[in-house]
Amino acid sequence: MKIDRDQLTAQVERMIKNGYDYLVKITAVDYNDHVEAIYTLRNMDANKDDTLEVEMSSADLWVPSVMKYFKAADWYERELYEMFGIAIKGRAVDRLLLEKWDGENPPLRKDFVWGVQYKTKD
Repeated sequence: MKIDRDQLTAQVERMIKNGYDYLVKITAVDYNDHVEAIYTLRNMDANKDDTLEVEMSSADLWVPSVMKYFKAADWYERELYEMFGIAIKGRAVDRLLLEKWDGENPPLRKDFVWGVQYKTKD
């Protein structure tokens, strides 16, 4: 289901009330003209998955944190930030997962340039 990012936390709360008690994954897709963050939640009792898709302009990439609902969101939100350049409102992403990222040109974005030497943070 496509939703506005301002509705994300309210929709997650609704889904939890309806039995969706497990965060399967959070990922993103870069479509060149926009980016979508995709949240997959599972209702374990009904063995049913549902997705929430949050579309954002490539120039305004951010989503609210869902860490207060699912502790597992920590790693996924860090991945959104590091690999796609999507800021996470409501929390600081201060530890990186895989690399010393310079905060520019996230590697899973379409405009990433391979073979360029990037500066690193210490």
